[in-house]
Amino acid sequence: MIHIAETIAVGSVEEFLTPKERTRLAAVMNGFLTEETRARFGTQRTTSIHEIPDHSHEQAMAVYEPAGRVEVPNIPDEAEQLLQYAFDRARPALSRVMPSITACRPWTYVEYGPGQHITAHLDSIAPDPLAWPRQIAGISVVIHEAEVGGEFYVESTSSNRLWNTCLDHDAQGHGYADGMWLAHDGADHSADWYAAMPRTRWRVNPAPGTALLYGSQLTHGTEPVARGQVAKFISWLIAEKREG
Repeated sequence: MIHIAETIAVGSVEEFLTPKERTRLAAVMNGFLTEETRARFGTQRTTSIHEIPDHSHEQAMAVYEPAGRVEVPNIPDEAEQLLQYAFDRARPALSRVMPSITACRPWTYVEYGPGQHITAHLDSIAPDPLAWPRQIAGISVVIHEAEVGGEFYVESTSSNRLWNTCLDHDAQGHGYADGMWLAHDGADHSADWYAAMPRTRWRVNPAPGTALLYGSQLTHGTEPVARGQVAKFISWLIAEKREG
């Protein structure tokens, strides 16, 4: 059963990547990102992994990444295999925090330079939270940190405005624990109600190679980079329907 605590939890897996693995991943991405491909995934990019209903790709990018970023949604096979191996290795630690997780989606590589950041938002469980699979949490692993700025943050809130409905009838029949709450759609800065909702920000600057876990119904984002560059891999941890 999926419990609401998993979807608003935070966690970490220290040494998710070893120093040798971080070095190899950096080498793979540096070899992949030639001047031409870096521009294609950066300043020339017209689509994003983030979407907002009834908004164009350009509008969604303006909301989520107003100063832009490098975003590579299909990373080289070697990097994908290495990161999936790290996920499998970390399963015992992951299951203590988020026991319903069964798989990790393909990884995305992102870079933030000076002034660049991601605005606060929720990932949400799924466009249809009663369909499978279900997104339990995001995962982020820094391989190169900025000199100044670029901190990751989550935001907590006690506001009732965030929540849309409570599955108080047949929650277990839908794979959720009793009393499961589901957040409103569109919880990002395209929505006035969300931008105005009071929240408390918690910042963290993890050691390179540490995996951060953040529930799919928990606000998160990054501070602008002041100097240097952040390079990281991100993905989403999901629960798949169990037979029987």
